[in-house]
Amino acid sequence: MINPRKPNLNFDKIEPASLKHKAYVALQKAIIELDFEPGQLLKKSELCKTFGISRTPLTEAIALLVQDGLVEVVPQAGTYVARFSIDELKEGAFIREALEVAAIKELANSITDQNLVELRRNLRLQKAYIDDKDIQGFYNLDSQFHSMILDATGFKKLSRLSDTAWMNVNRVRRLLLPVPGRVDATFVEHQKIFTALEKKDVNLSERVLREHLGKLMTYVAPLEKDHPEYFLLK
Repeated sequence: MINPRKPNLNFDKIEPASLKHKAYVALQKAIIELDFEPGQLLKKSELCKTFGISRTPLTEAIALLVQDGLVEVVPQAGTYVARFSIDELKEGAFIREALEVAAIKELANSITDQNLVELRRNLRLQKAYIDDKDIQGFYNLDSQFHSMILDATGFKKLSRLSDTAWMNVNRVRRLLLPVPGRVDATFVEHQKIFTALEKKDVNLSERVLREHLGKLMTYVAPLEKDHPEYFLLK
């Protein structure tokens, strides 16, 4: 079981928007960060009380989460945090790899000194968080590292498309990073990606990125065995 904790629903800190949007953003973040476990019942009355909103905007927010694949509404039973689907995880990983490989091939030919400065700074911070044993901080920088590669292409929709496809994969990655040795290995893989970009070597950049992203599903298989309650039955 994930260590129980009170969900971090920072409703009032979300930028001004509709109540539906604020509830959607707060719940999406809490689900992705595993404040709500896969398969957990979402009690609408408690959420309405927490947010200080009526059932209508909450129901509309939940409908958006259903579209994201993060929530499942079971008639006559309730609203639940979606369990992981191996097929959906594979699809999300496939789409992410396709987008990011295309991005790095584009970037390797045109990367700027400023791009390299920003990526190098991110790597230094990754190392600092590893030394401090701050897995959550490292996780955030890991995600930022990949987003920086996508954003550096200048194609504004890439990150959003990638994040959408990657949403459920992001959840499962929260369970993977605490695996012994995985954080250090991820950092080394990031260094290899940076070095390939620094050399402006398109083929090497593509190869090391594929190797890095391709390792994800190899870690999911044992996770499914250890935590079957988080996965859909086959």
